[in-house]
Amino acid sequence: MLLEFRVSNYRSIGDEQVLSLVPASKQKDYPDNIIKLGKHRALNAISLYGSNSGGKSNFLKSMSLLDKLVHMSARASSTTKLPHDPFLLRDGYSDKPTCFEISFIINEFRYRYGFEFNEYEIEKEWLFRKNAGREVKVFEREKDIIDVSSGFKGTKKIIDAAIEATRENALFLSTCDMLNIDEAKTIINWFSHFSMVDGLNTEIEEIQTVELWEKEEYRSKIRQYLTSLNLGIKDLDITTKEFSISDLPEDMPKNMKEQLSKSLKGRHSYTVMAEHNIYNSAQKQTGRIESWKWEERESSGAIKALHLSGPILWTLANGGVLIIDEIEAKLHPIMTLYTIDTFLNKESNPFNAQLIFATHDTNLLSYSNLRRDQICFAEKNNWESTELYALSDFVYFEEKNGEFKSEKERPDTDKEKRYFEGRYGAIPALGEFQNFIRNTKWQKEER
Repeated sequence: MLLEFRVSNYRSIGDEQVLSLVPASKQKDYPDNIIKLGKHRALNAISLYGSNSGGKSNFLKSMSLLDKLVHMSARASSTTKLPHDPFLLRDGYSDKPTCFEISFIINEFRYRYGFEFNEYEIEKEWLFRKNAGREVKVFEREKDIIDVSSGFKGTKKIIDAAIEATRENALFLSTCDMLNIDEAKTIINWFSHFSMVDGLNTEIEEIQTVELWEKEEYRSKIRQYLTSLNLGIKDLDITTKEFSISDLPEDMPKNMKEQLSKSLKGRHSYTVMAEHNIYNSAQKQTGRIESWKWEERESSGAIKALHLSGPILWTLANGGVLIIDEIEAKLHPIMTLYTIDTFLNKESNPFNAQLIFATHDTNLLSYSNLRRDQICFAEKNNWESTELYALSDFVYFEEKNGEFKSEKERPDTDKEKRYFEGRYGAIPALGEFQNFIRNTKWQKEER
């Protein structure tokens, strides 16, 4: 269960920004959108709105980058540079470290893990754990000095070896995982349920869908998911085969064929086929089927739905965290709504999976069952740094009986209308574009 993520000095993000999945106080709408683990509570989804270049994608990329560093930093070479990509529009920030921190629940323990890094080294790293009492330190690091508490679950000999083995450009947590220290393995396993999808480029996700198709328990779910989206298909089938040199073009030079054959030996290729009913002149089904390759004749929306089906169903089945940027790209608004509803519904989401997505689809503000604390916005401030805030944070001051009183945004407000009116911010300000329309004069070119 993810509770919170913090980031500072990364790309368009200058000062620290926080995405909280802890339910806001006094929010009573859609109580089923709150998931529980012991005494802990979190939201099952978060939406992120904002104008183009507002910083939505950068925030989600920072979450993905933390995940990649946790998994990969200890496996990189000692000369590998860290992906330090600081905020560049304010003096001094290019020399400051990037900072990530994430809070999450494992077996009713609340962990808070974070680190600071520049291009060449991890400057700081920390891990704290909390159960019934106060938060306690597991370890703290400042450059090459690593202070580990006696409560870190692992043998002292191996922990000492991990301290010695941790390079300046590698995370101590990742090094501990490589040396099979129990608590580190538990935390890294939690991160294995944490993934991000770029909604504009989903081709790579098709591989996960194909891999899941090989498992009978997922095959029926993928089939059910895609047919329920009313894509017009009767069924689908995915076949895999081991690479053969005969798969290469006949006119390919022999030496090139031999080289490719060696490198591709043992690998498998796959084909996704869509099945459709054939109809007679009376528009009745004939009982016969026409099949074709999915990517050749299905729509771009159907292709994306196939790609996303694997990550979505895996996350729902394993209770993970799925992050999707541009979730609505190529999809009809109702298909986007359906995708989000699978996470909001306890029947389709029995293991408390969480969805975090960025979108421009304002229909969701009116038609989705998202709480006010599940609707967040990203907007740049007056020094072009991204800031995040939630709809549940909004307070209006209205005069009543001669006094100004504060009121929160009501759950039944027309949120889509108010967003377009600019009341929540995080929309493009196109005044200059209107001047462009009025003042631009066109002259037809002579041919």
